[in-house]
Amino acid sequence: MESVAAALARLQELAASPGVAALAERFAAGGHEIALVGGSVRDAFLGRPLTDLDFTTDARPDRILELVAPLADAHWDVGRDFGTIGARIGGTVVEITTYRSDAYDRETRKPQVAFGDSLEEDLTRRDFTVNAMALRLPQRVLVDPSGGVEDLLAGILRPPGAPEDSFGDDPLRMMRAARFTAQLGFRLDVAAAEAARAMADSIAIVSRERIAEELRRLVLGPQASAGVRVLVDTGIADRVLPEIPALRLEIDEHARHKDVYEHSLTALDRAIALEAERGHPPTLVLRLAVLLHDIGKPATRRIEPGGAVTFHHHDVLGAKLATRRLRELRFDNETIKAVAELIRLHLRFFGYADGRWTDSAVRRYVRDAGELLEWLHILSRADVTTRNQRKARALASAYDDLEERIAALAEQEELAAIRPDLDGRQIMEILGLPPGPLVGEAYRYLLEVRLDEGELGYDRARERLLEWWAARG
Repeated sequence: MESVAAALARLQELAASPGVAALAERFAAGGHEIALVGGSVRDAFLGRPLTDLDFTTDARPDRILELVAPLADAHWDVGRDFGTIGARIGGTVVEITTYRSDAYDRETRKPQVAFGDSLEEDLTRRDFTVNAMALRLPQRVLVDPSGGVEDLLAGILRPPGAPEDSFGDDPLRMMRAARFTAQLGFRLDVAAAEAARAMADSIAIVSRERIAEELRRLVLGPQASAGVRVLVDTGIADRVLPEIPALRLEIDEHARHKDVYEHSLTALDRAIALEAERGHPPTLVLRLAVLLHDIGKPATRRIEPGGAVTFHHHDVLGAKLATRRLRELRFDNETIKAVAELIRLHLRFFGYADGRWTDSAVRRYVRDAGELLEWLHILSRADVTTRNQRKARALASAYDDLEERIAALAEQEELAAIRPDLDGRQIMEILGLPPGPLVGEAYRYLLEVRLDEGELGYDRARERLLEWWAARG
């Protein structure tokens, strides 16, 4: 967090930049107000990059376009109906929106667009006080009618007005509260949290696509687990991602299994740390897979004779449940498939920990993971959340050994691209076959031989193919 003085200095510097200064002077000369608003003002206090430059003005859309066009390298008006004009000025992309004083019918979430005449009125209709600050230009005066600076310094998310009114106008703001918690590390104000719990059902009027976008941004946040907690604690998750609160299984009196909900959030924290340690940017597929990897447990939980708790085949069921939920939320097919595959594979490593695999088993592990291998490495490591330090060290050592063997085999065999020693054309030539199912069957046989025995070379692979063909009769 920057000091107030440092943040104001950053904003002053931005206001003095050529593109912003020219824009401010142009609007002032034209008799209109203009102010830098929202995320960029907030981010100045947080020490974050000032990239998204949003402005607000009393000028109506046609007038905005008239004022901006002579300055702009390019401009666009796809948001004109909502009062927004976009432009690129000297390499700086800006969006300028007329003051708004919308009214909501609270049934469809679609506002009746109404333009306002006051900067303060525009700010007080925004989602949270930390986003309801502006730098008035060209005067370069901070406008903060709702105490946004104080809330920023305290790390609090609070609507500018009554939370019931704010969330009633736009229920998606309840999910934004969870997303900002994940992105910024803030906590939701007590009154706002209580309002969200009381109004959780209203999230039903929000489209699946908008909900999915908020979830995506939440999961990619540096404190994603904190954002998930907000969704669960307010009851929003029961409506949009019910598999997560369902993980809060009743723990048996002898504590013979972990709290699956807490384990999943701990695993998510560990995966985020490992992702950074291994040099990766935030990765949606990985983080969704870690969050959802145990959602098959509630339905597969069994208490065996003697009191032991088991979750047989929760990996398979979890992959199916994740597929269904992500489809409902309109995630793209590639993401859904990858997340489900990681969940299906997430228990595979524990067989290695129980006993050292053969080279062929290691090859199969790599083949089955395919392009997801690195994410499977991280998921498998993150899944170890035991407090038993001796067990944790043993599992970490076992996975270190597995990765070392994968690297060694890859160097020897180009493991990432394992294929049989003979391709389909060669199989057809050797066996005198036309294209068809038998060629595929022969190809799969040679692939299994390759995985079991390593690289054979053409002559030996041909012999094995002919032996197999003869055995088939």
